[in-house]
Amino acid sequence: MKLLVTGGCGFIGTNFIRLMLDKHPDWSVVNLDKLTYAGNRLNLLDLEENENRYEFVHGDIRDRDLIMDLLAGNRIDAVVNFAAESHVDRSIDDPSPFVSTNVAGAQNLMECARRRKTARFVHVSTDEVYGTLGKTGKFTEKTPLAPNSPYSASKAGADMMARAYFETYGFPVLITRCSNNYGPYQFPEKLIPLMFLNAKEGKPLPVYGDGMNVRDWIFVDDHCLGVELTLTKGREGRVYNFGGDAEETNIAVVRTLLSILGKPDSLISYVTDRPGHDRRYAMDFSLARRELGFAPSVDFEDGLKKTLNWYEANTEWLNQVQSGEYRNFMDNWYKERA
Repeated sequence: MKLLVTGGCGFIGTNFIRLMLDKHPDWSVVNLDKLTYAGNRLNLLDLEENENRYEFVHGDIRDRDLIMDLLAGNRIDAVVNFAAESHVDRSIDDPSPFVSTNVAGAQNLMECARRRKTARFVHVSTDEVYGTLGKTGKFTEKTPLAPNSPYSASKAGADMMARAYFETYGFPVLITRCSNNYGPYQFPEKLIPLMFLNAKEGKPLPVYGDGMNVRDWIFVDDHCLGVELTLTKGREGRVYNFGGDAEETNIAVVRTLLSILGKPDSLISYVTDRPGHDRRYAMDFSLARRELGFAPSVDFEDGLKKTLNWYEANTEWLNQVQSGEYRNFMDNWYKERA
């Protein structure tokens, strides 16, 4: 199978490409990435240099001519779309690029794949499109979409476009929605890598509000296996939820991280809560279990230790991604919440 993976230099895309090439000797991947601030070509540079089944293309999913050429010239069997603007805080500061990339870009990608008669299209979404939960219950694939941030609204828009493409054109699209990912290569504006970096440097660890927002955490490789199962076994037009069966409050995650690193809880600093901050997410993935055979395999604390060990062993990568735009963004972030 030959895949076009978009956004493959980002956190989840990087892990997906590595896992698929490792598992499937007869698969090959074309990775299309615009290389925005969170896309790092160094993530997969070893594959560029040493793996003839991997090709990198620098480009934008909004570029119709480029996408049409890639789909035709490379004889692509399936598309997996990870490409997205993905940080909630950034979407609050400026929603425009989120609408442009996450909605219009995804639609352009689907339209090109439809015109090229691509056999399979997996659109990777998020649990945030469902909004927020109370103290009980879980999101199912039938939960109404109720996004509460510009980011999640843009992802919901793309999901609805994917549904329309299936219903209107019979386009072979499938949608995955997943809970909070963690693991190697995650960009350090996200909770776990940000807290790791600050703890190592003895800086305050900023926790929104009271820290009691609940997330269901899934190790990135488990999510990637869910995407693979959707690609190979899923029913066209379906939505599949994936989760790690590991609900934790943000403050519990931070305290566990500090304990693993041997750092004091006194580093925790509570900051003004994010506007529209969803209180709780939890995923019912029984449909994926039943139809695809999906089950998360990595325990949260074991996965957290594995993640922190990876960051410890890859300080050069961390130093590289902390430069430039990321550093400016975080400096401004701290000033606004001081």
